[in-house]
Amino acid sequence: MDARTGASGDSPTHEMEALQLKRVRLLASLTLMAGIGLLISMPFALRAGAEFFLPVTAALVVAIALVPMLEWFERRGVPAKLASGLCVLVFLAVTIFALAAIVYPAIDWVALIPKRIDRVTQALAPLLDLYSNLQKFIDQTAARISIEASQARTVRVETPNSMLGIITASAPHAAIQLFFALLVIYFFLAGWTGMRKRTIVSRGSFEGALTTARVIQQTVDATSTYIGTITVINIALGGLTAAILWALGMDSPIMWGGIVAVLNYIPYLGPIAAALLLALGGLMTFVDPWAALLPPLIFISLHVIEANAVTPLIVGHRLTINPLLILVSLSFWAWVWGTTGALLAVPLLIIFKTVFAAAGTPDIAGFLFEEGTLTHVGDEEEKDD
Repeated sequence: MDARTGASGDSPTHEMEALQLKRVRLLASLTLMAGIGLLISMPFALRAGAEFFLPVTAALVVAIALVPMLEWFERRGVPAKLASGLCVLVFLAVTIFALAAIVYPAIDWVALIPKRIDRVTQALAPLLDLYSNLQKFIDQTAARISIEASQARTVRVETPNSMLGIITASAPHAAIQLFFALLVIYFFLAGWTGMRKRTIVSRGSFEGALTTARVIQQTVDATSTYIGTITVINIALGGLTAAILWALGMDSPIMWGGIVAVLNYIPYLGPIAAALLLALGGLMTFVDPWAALLPPLIFISLHVIEANAVTPLIVGHRLTINPLLILVSLSFWAWVWGTTGALLAVPLLIIFKTVFAAAGTPDIAGFLFEEGTLTHVGDEEEKDD
């Protein structure tokens, strides 16, 4: 009798556990489907709403990178609002200097293209002559280049004016977006301390508050460390490149150094674009083709040293990211937001990677192939370091 009662008593328990498991699996399935739909639709929404999402995202990334500077001011007794204003002024000063050092000389270089197209063709002629087995192809190409060059002299003379027109026409829109981004940076920094405190205190448990504090701190540390160190490295690389180009007698060395520094923020593709631009600038400056190849070759040599020795030594193992993830992030954000998205690709990847590593990642494989849920708490990577 007791055995029967025990058996009958276990049966409802097992049924309730099975029902609870089915309910959890159903909720996890709905969550998974909603997450997949969100992932599919989000890129198109971000791309369609680039005028809003791009300045907001860029401003938030910059603001996170400026948090250590804000905390440095606050530790010295500067009020939060004043410290936020100082951080914004520093960022604005650096941005204006970079634009002035790159954009205005670039306009002059564009104006020189029609005048120096003959020098470029003359510098390329000895290199083309090396391909003796393709002489017929070279003659046809040279004929076409001469025709296009003569036509370009009549059409491209107006290029600087049209470029200035484009800049002038887009200046109000760019100024509004810049002003909006500066406001986002300022208010984010001004409310950073209180926002962080409220976020941590509002957690229902001590473990939740501790996890939230850890996620916030690790995200700020990783993002600011990467952007700060890469900025210092890129400025040093651009300054060294500018000094060498100045010694070689190349025009506008500060502009070329600025281009190198900015493009070096974009992994893989940025240095390639910088080398190609330096090759074009060398052809426009030097008559000797071998002298024209010196600027890109020098930059490539410096970049190889920087990418393989300096950056790994300074950044260290902590911020090492899988190159495949960098390429995927670069292609994704470049497709969504163009060049600006490519500049933000690595910082955004670091933010997402840090948040998932500290707060936990969805256990999709465990949900699909095991009797589990979508919840998986991530382990801290520092334990292995």
